[in-house]
Amino acid sequence: MRILPVLCALLLLMLQVVTGLAPVRASAQDCERRGGFCSHRSCPPGIGRIGLCSEQEFCCRMRWYP
Repeated sequence: MRILPVLCALLLLMLQVVTGLAPVRASAQDCERRGGFCSHRSCPPGIGRIGLCSEQEFCCRMRWYP
């Protein structure tokens, strides 16, 4: 019974990655293809983070993207 919480946590982590909820490491070209732009350190207010361009750059996009 002690392993059940560990299995649940592992399952949730796997679902998060599969569904795209976790930030995905990508290049600047991939970010632009998704309608975003790379921003150093953080995204501006009102802009959502959709991934990573590099270790220090985030891929940002408007929250209400068509």
